[in-house]
Amino acid sequence: MSKSTESAPNRLATPFEGRRVRAAVIGTGAIARGSHVPALARLAEEGETEIVAAVDIAEDAVRKFCVEAGIPHAYTDLDRMLEEQRPDLVAICTPPTLHRDQTVAALRAGAWVWCEKPPVLTLADFDAVEAQEGKDGGPYAAIVFQHRFGSGSRHVRRLIAERTMGRPLVAHCQTTWYRNAEYYAVPWRGRWETEGGGPAMGHGIHQMDLLLDLMGPWSEVRAMAGRLVHDVETEDVSTALVRFESGALATIVNSVLSPDEVSRIRIDCERATVELTHLYGHSNDNWRITPAPDVSGEDVAAWRDFGTDVPSSHLEQLRELVASMRAGERPRSSGADGRTSLELITALYKSAFTDTTVRAGEVGPGDPFYTTLHGGAPGWAPPAASTSESASTGESASTVSQEVSA
Repeated sequence: MSKSTESAPNRLATPFEGRRVRAAVIGTGAIARGSHVPALARLAEEGETEIVAAVDIAEDAVRKFCVEAGIPHAYTDLDRMLEEQRPDLVAICTPPTLHRDQTVAALRAGAWVWCEKPPVLTLADFDAVEAQEGKDGGPYAAIVFQHRFGSGSRHVRRLIAERTMGRPLVAHCQTTWYRNAEYYAVPWRGRWETEGGGPAMGHGIHQMDLLLDLMGPWSEVRAMAGRLVHDVETEDVSTALVRFESGALATIVNSVLSPDEVSRIRIDCERATVELTHLYGHSNDNWRITPAPDVSGEDVAAWRDFGTDVPSSHLEQLRELVASMRAGERPRSSGADGRTSLELITALYKSAFTDTTVRAGEVGPGDPFYTTLHGGAPGWAPPAASTSESASTGESASTVSQEVSA
């Protein structure tokens, strides 16, 4: 446990009117370089943000990162950075095992948080983070679910919510990607203790989150999982059947065994089918709407009018997050809204490993899957870690890693 996590008091959220939002980046790997820093830099050009610091355990790496990005302060200690720089916003780009402690440390220092997926390793961790958020106006912790943001998802969300295409009835959610043995040679990947789960948790979470954002609350899930190719603790493929509160039914497939990589969501409504096909991000052209035979041309034209193309991206989510900060409002993909995909993934694992149907709200304190996603299930729970192994992976909130990518 870090010094900040143990003792730093909550300070009141600062008003941001009339000044830039001071941001810090934790972790200097691929996702920080390729997505977070460019988004923050773009908003800096617009007078919204400034990047004041970066943190990484590797001193040479963080210094080089700061020089390349024009960031004034480089740190190897998170607590020291929080104390000296007092950032308004912290972007967390580290491996999943560090997310809980680092998020709590930032919240307790008064900073809002924008954390890469998966947000934390378990529902217990998520609830612990939420307990540290501000109660009135922030700070809040948001999860990076950038596929929700952009013109395409915004347009389809409205169409489904307004029922202009009729009720959603059948859906399919697919994240079929390919990862080889070299990918899993990174020590923290494929392990429950450090990654939290397999492709359902680390890859498919984006499409599942978007599906839930479009379709609304789910009610029950029945799933299967397999470890078919890779020498890992977690699964490398899973399938699930999901029923929504609306009565709609969906299938979900998450895989890292699929050479023909694709991310896909298909929703069949009463009057039209909506389909999104892409890989790591989407624009208006990635969406397709196919009407039922009796739909008027006027309706079809309205449905297919997505407006100005704004691709899904970290930038679009960051724009909305900064606007929420300035308004003192809870941002999307935080709190209960951010928890929903993690709850579905937890239920998926419980269903697959116990051969049962799991209902929404079922997994809570006292359930073994609340504190670890393998739930102690035979054949899936790893052997008890040795003392030396625990010491090597049980890093504090001050510890960060460079190696973060999709």
